[in-house]
Amino acid sequence: MRLRHIEVFHAIMQAGTISGAAQLLHISQPAVTKVLQHCELQLGMPLFDRVRGKLYPTPEAQRLFVEIDKLNRDLVAIRRLAANLRSGESESLRLMATPTLGASVIPAAMTHWAQAFPRSRCQLSTNHTREIVSALLLGEADLALSLHDPRHPGIKAEALATGTMMALCPLHSPEAQGSGPLPLEEIQSELIAMAEDDPIGHMLHNASEAEGRHLDSRITVQTYQLARALVEAGVGMTVVDPFTAASADRSRVKVRPLAPAMSIQLYLLTSASAPLAQAARRLVNYLRDAARANLESLDD
Repeated sequence: MRLRHIEVFHAIMQAGTISGAAQLLHISQPAVTKVLQHCELQLGMPLFDRVRGKLYPTPEAQRLFVEIDKLNRDLVAIRRLAANLRSGESESLRLMATPTLGASVIPAAMTHWAQAFPRSRCQLSTNHTREIVSALLLGEADLALSLHDPRHPGIKAEALATGTMMALCPLHSPEAQGSGPLPLEEIQSELIAMAEDDPIGHMLHNASEAEGRHLDSRITVQTYQLARALVEAGVGMTVVDPFTAASADRSRVKVRPLAPAMSIQLYLLTSASAPLAQAARRLVNYLRDAARANLESLDD
């Protein structure tokens, strides 16, 4: 039996008449009759006895109906699943991010996503880029955010937003007394530094070397949030990504772009062999919007 035969047979069994089946299927009575006749012809046996305009199922039809009813429920479930996949509902996503992006970009994006897709689920986690790459390759994450393009053949990196590195200066520091971009040669306060193998630490080290300067630092940290917190406590100044800078407490910290300007990008990382589903792409749109809103807040 073809799918159309199954639908018509099931509708007739439910309605008991050709006209009732036509109403259930939203098609004409002649169309129902034609499909039923074709179905019986293919099976080589009658499925209904016709008595005074009513259809009475044969014993064979009764037995068929038991299995077809199960199949029809499965078809309804498949159609519902397809509709949910198309709309992005009932989908489960696994999103990873570096700690600073998990704290600065993801909350605003998830607020909008959760409202738009109340039946969808998302598993969030933070880690460093090296571990994120491993999770994507092993299929333990669907998408991730990082400030570093790992340039791995198995990873696709898509730039979502571009900003510049920012200096965070305690309000009592000499760097906080000026305005506009902060030149490297004007840095006097002790620097809270990132490790040189960190993307920002590496960029700052190269920039200072090019200027013929060596930026002194007694304190080295692993996360940008810790660097920001130390500046807010008045320990020293630091240079961070614009997303961390956007969340700094302006009552304690002055934010200035660094000079010369050093560009940094927010990357969406995915497995090169696993294209994103519709629900994931919709989440990416919210992540992009949240990242750009962070950058725009620095101009206020």
